[in-house]
Amino acid sequence: MEHLKIALLQADLIWERATDNRRKFARLLQTISPDTDLVVLPEMFTTGFSMEPAKLAETMEGETIAWLRQQAADLQVAITGSIIIEENGNYYNRLLWVFPEGEILSYDKRHLFTLAGEEKVYTPGQKQLLVTYKGWKIMPLICYDLRFPVWSRNQFDYDLLLYVANFPDKRGLAWRTLLQARAIENQVYTIGLNRVGTDGNGAYYAGDSCLIDYDGKIRHHLPPREMVQQFEIKKEEQTNFRKKLAFLPDQDEFTIHV
Repeated sequence: MEHLKIALLQADLIWERATDNRRKFARLLQTISPDTDLVVLPEMFTTGFSMEPAKLAETMEGETIAWLRQQAADLQVAITGSIIIEENGNYYNRLLWVFPEGEILSYDKRHLFTLAGEEKVYTPGQKQLLVTYKGWKIMPLICYDLRFPVWSRNQFDYDLLLYVANFPDKRGLAWRTLLQARAIENQVYTIGLNRVGTDGNGAYYAGDSCLIDYDGKIRHHLPPREMVQQFEIKKEEQTNFRKKLAFLPDQDEFTIHV
């Protein structure tokens, strides 16, 4: 597919209440257009950015996994967002990519947010994820990963870079600037989907969710309220831009050690 239709669900998360958040997102999902290809949910969309994984974590056989599979099947869309997962005695901030047919891919957040002590209670991921969906190659990442450009470096010729986040408003300038930087340096459509509202620790989130195109122009910028934003991206436009300004082949070569 040359075109990909995407819905961003920018929501005010209910602090540490998974059932209520699933109910909220089920309502929001009912508003998307029937030809949507991909739905994006925020980081830790069932709980908010909590450092209490021992009481909140689910498993890969848990209620939210079953809910995601059901929603993806009913709506015939792919859905992505992160939740807290327990596996083999470790806790992960895990992004889930759920296909309409029920298959699930996952990415564990690599860069844990030390200012909040995330590294003390969660285990960092060790590998990137590259999703192939409807002819698009997509790299999904999580929040703090945005500050580390090596991790998102476009050495895989991907077509869409995607961040799900709980990025507080007091660092909103960094959020917007770094999203544009990642788009420019990787010559790629870049999406940042953030939450809104105030969390259980008093941190305020203004949303600032964005779609940025392959040369850094902001095509959509969401206001500070709960909403669903839908749009379409076109691969041919990006391909032509890369041919005209062929910067990616001039990248330095190196290996990331994790």
